[in-house]
Amino acid sequence: MEKYIRIISSAKNLKDKNVANTVKLLEEGATIPFISRYRKEMTGSMDEEMVAFVREELKRLQELDKRRDTILNSIDEQGKLTPELKSKIENATLASELEDIYLPYKPKKRTKATIAREKGLEPLAAIIMKQQEQNIEVKAEKFLNEQVESIEEALQGARDIIAEWISENNRARNIIRHLFEQEAIIESKLVKGKTEEAAKYTDYFEFSEPLKKCPSHRLLAMFRGEEEGMLKIGIDPDADKAIDKLDELLVKGVYDISDHVRQAIRDSYKRLLQPSIETEFRTKAKEAADDVAISVFGKNLRQLLMSSPLGEKRILALDPGYRTGCKVVCLDNNGNLLTNATIFPHPPQNEYSQSKNKISTLVEQYKIEAIAIGNGTASRETEQFVKSIRYNRDIQVFVVSEAGASVYSASKVAREEFPDYDVTVRGAVSIGRRLMDPLAELVKIDPKSIGVGQYQHDVDQHKLKENLDQIVESCVNAVGVDLNTASKHLLTYVSGLGSQLAQNIVDYRKENGAFKSRSELKKVPRLGPKAFEQAAGFLRIRNASNPLDNSAVHPESYHIVDKMAKDLKTEVLELISNAELRKKIELKQYVSEKFGLPTLNDIIGELSKPGRDPRTTIKVFEFDQGIRTIGDVKPGMTLPGIVTNITNFGAFVDIGVKQDGLVHISQLANKFISDPNEVVHLHQHVKVKVLEVDAARKRIQLTMKDL
Repeated sequence: MEKYIRIISSAKNLKDKNVANTVKLLEEGATIPFISRYRKEMTGSMDEEMVAFVREELKRLQELDKRRDTILNSIDEQGKLTPELKSKIENATLASELEDIYLPYKPKKRTKATIAREKGLEPLAAIIMKQQEQNIEVKAEKFLNEQVESIEEALQGARDIIAEWISENNRARNIIRHLFEQEAIIESKLVKGKTEEAAKYTDYFEFSEPLKKCPSHRLLAMFRGEEEGMLKIGIDPDADKAIDKLDELLVKGVYDISDHVRQAIRDSYKRLLQPSIETEFRTKAKEAADDVAISVFGKNLRQLLMSSPLGEKRILALDPGYRTGCKVVCLDNNGNLLTNATIFPHPPQNEYSQSKNKISTLVEQYKIEAIAIGNGTASRETEQFVKSIRYNRDIQVFVVSEAGASVYSASKVAREEFPDYDVTVRGAVSIGRRLMDPLAELVKIDPKSIGVGQYQHDVDQHKLKENLDQIVESCVNAVGVDLNTASKHLLTYVSGLGSQLAQNIVDYRKENGAFKSRSELKKVPRLGPKAFEQAAGFLRIRNASNPLDNSAVHPESYHIVDKMAKDLKTEVLELISNAELRKKIELKQYVSEKFGLPTLNDIIGELSKPGRDPRTTIKVFEFDQGIRTIGDVKPGMTLPGIVTNITNFGAFVDIGVKQDGLVHISQLANKFISDPNEVVHLHQHVKVKVLEVDAARKRIQLTMKDL
């Protein structure tokens, strides 16, 4: 373990002690949000990203050691494990280095080289490789037997063995690797006869560029085309240059015998070495592209989950439609369904007046405070219809992204919540709840179905799920969860809980009523001391007798706040409400072995704004009323829009028509930027200028320069 800790700490310039403490906490079952929030003294105030790095690097090193042991055992069983070889294997720090060492000893299928060895030609190969014999044919004649009938057959067999030796030579492999790194070209070509089927891959029918310059989205698009049988992909540096470099390394004789080595080099490169290194670089390139795509998806998901909530308001939500009508639901301020109906204000029914009266009645009857409209089919028309109605109170109207709502409405989660209602009602409820609290509602949906990111279905699904789950957990715990109103699905992501304990909390709540204190959590079946330690600080209880139960102050630190209040001869509640009192606190006198200044500063920060939601306040947005369809959009127009998706090549913006427009990364700002997130974030309200409209291909090019 000490070796792991040294490697991890040197990689990020961390202190060994802090890494060791972090590893210990992880091994004891502590979660990343808990470690970064409540164990700052132990970790040196590592943030969640750094704690996650320690966890992933530890996992990588442990897996490398498992592979190392497998290789050592395999070579030892062959009786070929020398002290020098063992030392090489034990000191290898990269998986590729380890595999290169193992390659000559790796059990193989029957190859040209193994057949030649069976014919007794390995000694001849060794003679040729030395390149000192002036007449190799004479030497080769001595190897003729029943299996080897001619000198040329003997020489060919020897060259087959040399070709395999070259392909397994560490220096040769590293020379070719370096050439791939610097000069490999990725090339794509259309598969013959697929012109029509592959129309969406037109850009890649005859395409090539340096691999190291190929952006992740382009790489994933080409790999997808290959997977679908539309494209052929090749990755290769200049073959003649590669062979010349191998000649420089391996050809050293001046006699004709060296020509046999040259022939073996060409055969080795084309048949063995190039395909092997190409596979390696394909894998590396795909993994790197996956990491970029997953990172883009992760950033978008975090922004989406941390979208501004309207809060606990009474909501009327509409899932718009034409022929099937608009599904309407009314929700109380906790998101509970009060009633549902269907109206038909649009063609073909055109029941405009009846629909208007229905909405007015529902708004009045259920004391509605805000209206949420899904942004799908008939959204703009429904928004216009809703805004045309005169209400007896101020009503805010919001257009809400309904991406993934249909997935939720048909899910097991939705069926459990609303067993007596169909998918249309469930979808409308989801739209309304998203306005109230996007985080609480979106945790019920598989993140891949939320509609942000790029190429999420083409990347490593296990890695994607791990990353997205970690982001959901991070967001849930950053915001905090109301213990008495949170759904099972939201509670599942609270640090230390999981699905079963979340269900147990909900069951306990049903049976015993609302929790009155955090300590009451200990009465929940199977929720032991460890789970309580991990979860308590992220759970909130409003109107609890102890005001700290509605804050991010952990119960393990309550005694510190009590001591602060006692020393100032006041109550905790007064300490929270009185900023002047808090200024009198001398933090240094509360420092202990376990609780240092980082934790104490967090406590003071939390006392000033207990239970504060870190998300910003939601704002009403309005599209240009003259823009309804792509036909209304003309180059030169400046329009309001909402950022709906961010990729590493730009941002997609909804300007009020069915097709989002693209602001390419080069059009996001008047300066060079490498990451669109430097300029925009999801659901940001922006001004865009139309550059180009291609109605046939449903493409709109936008710019944010000079706006």
